[in-house]
Parts: sequence; C-alpha cells; structure tokens
Amino acid sequence: MSLTEVQAAGASVEQAPARAIEGRSPWQLAWWRLRSDKVAVASAIIIVLLCAVALAAPLIADATGKTFAEQFRNTGTSAQGLPVGPGSQFWFGTDNLGRDVFIRVVYGARISLLVGLSSTAIAVVAGVIVGLFAGYYGGAIDAVLARFTDTVLAFPYLLLAIALAALFGPNLPMVIGVISFFSWAALARIVRGQTLSLKEKEYVEAARAIGSSPLRIMFIDILPNVMAPVIVIATLLVPSAIVFEATLSFLGVGVVPPTPSWGNMISDSLSWYTTSWWFLIFPSAALLLTTLAFNLLGDGIRDALDPQTERIFAGRRRGSKPPPIEGPALVEPARPVTEGE
Repeated sequence: MSLTEVQAAGASVEQAPARAIEGRSPWQLAWWRLRSDKVAVASAIIIVLLCAVALAAPLIADATGKTFAEQFRNTGTSAQGLPVGPGSQFWFGTDNLGRDVFIRVVYGARISLLVGLSSTAIAVVAGVIVGLFAGYYGGAIDAVLARFTDTVLAFPYLLLAIALAALFGPNLPMVIGVISFFSWAALARIVRGQTLSLKEKEYVEAARAIGSSPLRIMFIDILPNVMAPVIVIATLLVPSAIVFEATLSFLGVGVVPPTPSWGNMISDSLSWYTTSWWFLIFPSAALLLTTLAFNLLGDGIRDALDPQTERIFAGRRRGSKPPPIEGPALVEPARPVTEGE
C-alpha cells in the first residue's frame, strides 16, 4: 500500500464520528454472573423439570393408567401382603396399600411446589409492604410494626400449626396460611433496614421535592432498589416452606390422605423401610433433590446480585468470552503515518 493510500484511509477514519460504548445495567451484569455459575444453572434446570412434571401429573397418570389413590391389591402386593418392588409395571414400586409410588411421588411434587411457591408469594408481598411502611414512616408506625415482627419471629410456629389443625382439622389452606404467616417476618426486617437507608438518599429527597406521594416513593423509587435481597430471600424461602409442609404432613397435621404428599408418604413408610426400601427412598430423594436445587439456586442468585463477589466469577470467565456489548463499538483514531513507514 502506498503512502497516499494509507493517508487517505487514515483521513476517512478520522472523519468517522466516535461512538460511545453502551454500558450494562446491574441486572445485566447479575444475569451474566448467574449464567457463569454452572451449579446454579443446573439447579434451575432441575427446578424447571420438576415444575413440568408436576404440571403434567394428570397426563402422566393417564398415560400409565394409574391414579394416586388407586389400590392394586392383586398386582401391587405380594402373597404375603408386602409392597412390590420397582419393576416394569411399577417403576418406583408400590406402598403398603398397593398404590403406585411413582404416581404418588409425581402428585406429591404438585403439593410441595404449590405450597412452597404460593406461601412464598404471600410472604414476599406481606413482608415487602410491612418493611416499606415501617422503614419509610418510622416513629410509632415503625415501633408497632417492628415489635409485631419480632413477636412473629419469636412465636413457636410448629405449636401453632398443631393447634390450628386440632381446631379446624388438617387441610392444605391451613398449611399455606401458617407457612405464609411465619415466613414474612424475616423478609420484613431486611426490607425495613434497606428502606431506612434508602429514604435518606438524594433521589428520594428529589422525589419529595417535586411533590411525589409516599406510596409512589415507596413503590416506585425505593422498592426497585431493595429487590435484590428480596429475590434472594424468596428463593431461600421456597425450600423452607416445602420442608415445613413435609414436616406437618409427616406429623399428620398437614395434607390429608389419600392426597399424596412427600411428608405423609415418608410417615407411612416408617413401618416398612426394612422390607420395602423403595417406599422410603423415592419420596425422600424427591424432597432432598427439590430443596437442594432451590437452595443452590438461591446461593447462586445471591452471589450474582452481590457486586463484591465479582472476584469469584472472574476465575470462571477465564477461557470464556465476555458477553457481547450492546451498541456500536468505539472507533479507534488512526495513528499518524510518517514518511519512513
């Protein structure tokens, strides 16, 4: 290339307008960190599969020709009256009444996920509202709500659940209500602390100066900035709710048989685990897998949303390409060409 051509190319580059690189939002950075966490991604895949299996439980039952309450006295029990082990007809074996354990485990996933997700949703809404009001208004409102929150945290929730079951009988709405009532308090305390700090920020003062209402400030200006810890706690509340429901069903004050729950299945298997190991292992493994997946996903989300954990993800990104930058790239200015080149 001649000197004239190089100078012409440099002049065309100098005439091109420089365009700035578009930055990434904190949520985009958190998403990239989460995608680089293989354990969290695997846990999310397991949770999605569990949800799909739970939603498709009626279809699975129709395909196998079995229901969760159907008793197979002739083929589901041996001549001695013992449960039948896993095989081609009963994949997870049968229980003491000759019912298909596989179908009952699948339907138990519906109960566990329904209780875990619904109670967590109710607890998140209640905890966010109480925390925002207590932290923003302060004074007497904060004192009353904070003391009420401390009382809920100190109350023996298992005794309350047993007492309510004795009064009204064990049922699924009671289980969801008890779990929701005792789950919102911890979240409310965290939201309250974040709100106490954020309400003194400049953008909140500016919102007050332009005449924004307290509700608008709380839910439009403050709430988006406390969503990170709320999301983390919500992912950790789901496995706690699932274990709590299994505990109540195990004690006989949760889901009423013959509706299958992993807790009451484990309770029914205690008299048979020495001769019918599958009766105990499969519902226990399903409970362990679900709670472990939610806990690992919650840990991954917590690390992804915390900017201080960037060094953890820096090592994971070695050898992998960074995410593409949205927007046009910055054009480097041309280097002057001397006569000797």
